[in-house]
Amino acid sequence: MKITKKKNIFLRFFAWLRERVRKFFVALKKNPQAVPLTALCVAFLEYSLNLTDISNTTAKIYGPNMGLCAFVTMLFMILSFVCMLNAFPKRQKPKIPMIIVMMVLYGVTIFTDIHYLNCINEGLAKAGNSLNDVAREYIFSAYRTVSVHIVLVIVTILFVLLEPVFAMLFKKINTSIEVEGSGDIENIDIAEEE
Repeated sequence: MKITKKKNIFLRFFAWLRERVRKFFVALKKNPQAVPLTALCVAFLEYSLNLTDISNTTAKIYGPNMGLCAFVTMLFMILSFVCMLNAFPKRQKPKIPMIIVMMVLYGVTIFTDIHYLNCINEGLAKAGNSLNDVAREYIFSAYRTVSVHIVLVIVTILFVLLEPVFAMLFKKINTSIEVEGSGDIENIDIAEEE
């Protein structure tokens, strides 16, 4: 009897899990723009959650326009959320002008990140061995954060450009539910009884 109960629990769990996966794919079929939006969220969170190291690095190295680069990156990442939500309205065709504006924002963001990395390299070359271990730790953390952010923004650009492909692929996934007894629909008598 215990084996039957365990088997029943596993069957119910797998049925529940299968239904969750089916609902997930139904949601993706309705909103394929969720894929680039998720990539944008990851890029934004990766940068914003490490902003303390970036601010400390800016204050320590104080290269030309480092603070402005960090500000522009943060501002344009926030603005790109607005562009993303307007570029892909639900169940409508993508709006090309908003996608163009979004690509310009991403291009400027990548440019400012590269400038920030160059300022870090120049600052480390000038400082030499005069930096203490704590400063080196947050400077290298900021360098790693900005480098990863560039990669994540490029991935977001690719996902935005491939959104129509994702939509087409998601439509090919079968998410219909088979109902028992619906196979013989022709045999059902719908005549009104007298």
